Amino acid sequence: MYDMDLHLEGARAVITGSSRGIGLAIADALASEGAAVGLIARGENGLAAAAEQVGRHGRPVATAPADVTDSTALRATVDRLADELGGLDRVVANAGGTVGGGNLLDRDPESFTATYALNVGHAAVLLDAALPYLRTAGGGAVVLIGSVTGMRPGSRTSYAAAKAAEIHLASVLAVELAPLDIRVNAVSPGSIWFEGGGHQQFAETNPELFEDWRSRELPHGRLGRPEEVADAVTYLLSDRASWITGANVPVDGGQGRPNARPFTAPDGLVAGQDADR
Repeated sequence: MYDMDLHLEGARAVITGSSRGIGLAIADALASEGAAVGLIARGENGLAAAAEQVGRHGRPVATAPADVTDSTALRATVDRLADELGGLDRVVANAGGTVGGGNLLDRDPESFTATYALNVGHAAVLLDAALPYLRTAGGGAVVLIGSVTGMRPGSRTSYAAAKAAEIHLASVLAVELAPLDIRVNAVSPGSIWFEGGGHQQFAETNPELFEDWRSRELPHGRLGRPEEVADAVTYLLSDRASWITGANVPVDGGQGRPNARPFTAPDGLVAGQDADR
């Protein structure tokens, strides 16, 4: 039987938005493969719980609370985690979401700028902050977490546009950073279900809309799981993916329309900074 060793023993990774959902699943998968991980998220309590979960694999785990839209704080956080982990050679920009209503007809143009900062802006700052450590390591691998919303039309216009930019950022950086032996890829999750996530909130407040969308747009009849995204990310960060760069990998189960939300949101639905892809 062929044993696919991902060669992540001793790798040192930093992941934003890693206290729950997709980010936590990625951190957990990397630690299970032998990597030391640095977790970045907004809440200290969530980070403590995440560190306990990820730490069961017996690998070093460092945490740092930060608002990823604060560039100064994010850079300082990367430096702190790199110091604790003894360097960095893997980077995952996972934090993201929608700020404000997200659609042009919401008459909230400032939310577009804020949504760009949260998604593609933070990814660029994160990688720039990590770049000196990747150089010292002699190269590395980066994954930007996009979304199928950035690949096909769907509500939350600002999020869709920001994720499209993030996907393209990965392809451009793959070429720019290739001489440094740094690979950059994007992974675009479809709709992912996790406790407390946006899809669960929408399903609870708008069950008929949600079920109609689920039955029409998801060929397998279910939403994805964070672990299914984490497996793809972990592979792309591994040496087994050494000749894959500039790619965008959808992990969506063949999904159609990106989400259940109409462009005009039903009463009671409040958009926020929690991405549900």
